[in-house]
Amino acid sequence: MALERSVRAKLIAKRDPEREREAREWISSVIGKNLKPAPIEDILRDGTVLCELINKIKPGSIKKINTAGGDFKMMENINKFQDAVRAYGLSDADIFQTVDLWEKKDISLVVTTLFALGRETYRHPEYKGPHLGPKPAEEHKREFSQEQLRAGQTVIGLQAGSNKGATQSGQNIGASRKILLGK
Repeated sequence: MALERSVRAKLIAKRDPEREREAREWISSVIGKNLKPAPIEDILRDGTVLCELINKIKPGSIKKINTAGGDFKMMENINKFQDAVRAYGLSDADIFQTVDLWEKKDISLVVTTLFALGRETYRHPEYKGPHLGPKPAEEHKREFSQEQLRAGQTVIGLQAGSNKGATQSGQNIGASRKILLGK
């Protein structure tokens, strides 16, 4: 019982109300409707809002959103969302597990997925809506000529340091330190 309270306290401490507010406002602006005033996990739990979100970002991502049919159908919505964001470009490391949302195990991971999705939208020029989070860095490939590469091979980097005048004298390797006490 005490261990369960400790785990729950740690999960609550991981949550960031400011990030949750930003994610909530972003979802609302993307789907074009106000979300009910409730905790974010209650709004997203059945997966319908998540499915609407990815369909607005990439139309046709989810063909059929379940609105009835019990818990299994609602969890299926969450799984469809996860598959759709994976196809959109998110890595598995950025996607929460279904139980994190359905059982409210770790809502901070759900919010992290939303931020990852918001960042991914920058990489898709066809998406014209609002973004969430900072723009990802772009790759800047550099091309070096063979002459430049050869010139770099003759330089000794400063990190290599210098062993000028270095010896092992006084290092006392393997011998124990002897402390003499005065009489």
